[in-house]
Amino acid sequence: MTVTNRLREIYQKNKELFTAKRILLIMLGTAIGSFGITNIHQRVDITEGGVLGMILLLNHWTGLSPSILSPLLDLLCYALAFRLLGWDFIKVSAVSTVSLAAFFRLWEQFPPLLPDLSGYPLLAAVLGGMFVGIACGLILRQGGSSGGDDALALIISKLTRCRIARAYLATDLSVLLFSLSYIPLERIAYSLVTVTVSSFLIDFVHNAGRSPAHQESAVCGEEEPTEAEEPVEAEEPMENTEEPDFFDQALEEVSEC
Repeated sequence: MTVTNRLREIYQKNKELFTAKRILLIMLGTAIGSFGITNIHQRVDITEGGVLGMILLLNHWTGLSPSILSPLLDLLCYALAFRLLGWDFIKVSAVSTVSLAAFFRLWEQFPPLLPDLSGYPLLAAVLGGMFVGIACGLILRQGGSSGGDDALALIISKLTRCRIARAYLATDLSVLLFSLSYIPLERIAYSLVTVTVSSFLIDFVHNAGRSPAHQESAVCGEEEPTEAEEPVEAEEPMENTEEPDFFDQALEEVSEC
């Protein structure tokens, strides 16, 4: 098989996976998230949970750029959870990983683009949480991951047989605890505000406009039993226009509720 034919085969196999809409929304999400991290979190000493918080922690202690740390941490998490996530999730998440690193690099080339909010930590916490929450929600809605958090949470959920939400909470609290090594306790309290705001917005953006059944199945892979209904005439199946959610599929396979 020639190289041209091989490339054509790869394109045909993945053209529905990498639609223009999906790629643009993932890039928009990573642009928003990296902008908030660079212009708010890093300047105000407010952190996030999970991998984003670990990026800020390692950036402080090692001086390495987030554009280097973010793909390294993502690749580590994806490697550990590869068997749980599957190729489609990895492929889509690779787009967000590369895009996030690129936008981190881009924002580093400019002076701060927002006013210094160090004197207004509560406002900084809310705005920072909004940037991250909207960004991660957009990316997760496209079936990818905004970082290795999702992979890490899946591993913890699988090994401990706990709910995925508790796995996320465990990673967030662990990173916040480690962040006390460079952030005062008062700022960690504001960081909890950031994590709360971002968590709410992630859930809102991810599930906005989706049916309750889809939202419920995304929580732990099960659906609530419904009351018996009277038989109705079969209707022609409607065409599914939603983008496939590979993370939700992974949850359905590994979560033990």
